[in-house]
Amino acid sequence: MNEGSGGPAGKDTAERERIEIELLLEAIFRRYGYDFRNYAYDSIKRRIGHGMRALRCETVSGMIEQVLHDPLQLQKLLRYMVVNVTEMFRDPAFFRTFREKVVPFLHTYPHIRIWHAGCSTGEEVLSMAIILQEEGLYEKARIYATDIDQEVLRQAQSGIFPLHKMQQYTQNYIQSSGRKSFSDYYSADYDAVIFKPSLMKNIVFAQHNLVTDQSFNEFNVIFCRNVMIYFNKTLQSRVHRLFYESLGMFGVLALGDRESIRFSEHENCYEAIEPNEKLYRKLR
Repeated sequence: MNEGSGGPAGKDTAERERIEIELLLEAIFRRYGYDFRNYAYDSIKRRIGHGMRALRCETVSGMIEQVLHDPLQLQKLLRYMVVNVTEMFRDPAFFRTFREKVVPFLHTYPHIRIWHAGCSTGEEVLSMAIILQEEGLYEKARIYATDIDQEVLRQAQSGIFPLHKMQQYTQNYIQSSGRKSFSDYYSADYDAVIFKPSLMKNIVFAQHNLVTDQSFNEFNVIFCRNVMIYFNKTLQSRVHRLFYESLGMFGVLALGDRESIRFSEHENCYEAIEPNEKLYRKLR
């Protein structure tokens, strides 16, 4: 896709390209129900460009024709349109704060429901399962791990991850105040590791689209980290409203380091649990 030169011809090209992209997103929504129409334009444009190059499609109009007539092409394009960047105990200070400030609160409940929205390949879901086990909370907890992408959900449900990532994950775990040896939680087999089934038994994996789907339970904690940075203001407001409606009173909302409840319609309904981390408690 062209970036445009900035002159009249460049502006004309950029305008035509934007129309094509909007038509592609509308086609994907009307044909398959995936709604990317309110994603941040520059971000979705980049991802469509990556997908087109990988699929050897020269024009956005050509991609529209392909995805309308071939569901397999749509699934291939989705690999590039959905961002799946994650790691276990990412931002260790965040998870350390969660242990110190949120876990004591969770001990007061007879049952715990936690929603990982946009869970990707499941690294943060397993991080939560480990924390809950170490804190004696796992047996009374149910973790709901959802994502728009069925393929990453299958990967998350397998509990299998590349061996070469374990060194970084181990460091993250230690810095997050992990209580045991991280290797106790998985077994290695050649170039991959598989996490213990005991970590997976209370996790429910399901497809859920934050853009179009509704609330499906009441939760004590909702994790949605580094997902809304790809949404425009309209979609961010929609998702904030969904999370507010899905949290029980005094429930905790966990966001990514570049996300915030500031300027959302529910800003005054939360208090910050820790000034340096994006953890918020619902008060009203």
